[in-house]
Amino acid sequence: MKSELAKLDKKTLIELIADLCKKNKSAQEYFTFYIKPDEEGLFEKYRVKVYETFYPKRGFGYNLKQGKQYISDFKKLGPSDGSLADLMLFYVETGVEFTNDFGDINETFYSSLHSTFAAALKIMQKEALLDQFKQRSIKILNDTEDMGWGFHDALCYTFYNFYDD
Repeated sequence: MKSELAKLDKKTLIELIADLCKKNKSAQEYFTFYIKPDEEGLFEKYRVKVYETFYPKRGFGYNLKQGKQYISDFKKLGPSDGSLADLMLFYVETGVEFTNDFGDINETFYSSLHSTFAAALKIMQKEALLDQFKQRSIKILNDTEDMGWGFHDALCYTFYNFYDD
């Protein structure tokens, strides 16, 4: 692909990229972020999307698969690891809030939140960001104390694997 693209002149490449962006929303978002990086704006956009997977503007219900897809899409755009961990933690916080608002959910729901929590902590550890997110992580533990399916216990176990105290 690279060798074929290298054969094209600048004008053709620009037209090709413009056409791609016109036809593909994710390509447009990628190039926009690449050309004019606004990580804060991008983070807010994806934060809203993640929130709406639990609290849609219309209707009722949650869509864990879509929420995780938004996190994956955000990651592909190349934000800082801190922003990625922040969005992942927000996904967990919103899921916990949803449970507290509507009652106990199911094992699959809690497994999704737990795996995202663990993945966020791994990123935080790798990038020396654990202290920055510690209070939010503790709040998640406190807010899940009465939740079922062993969710709170699993979160605590994971938390204490990353935080000694």
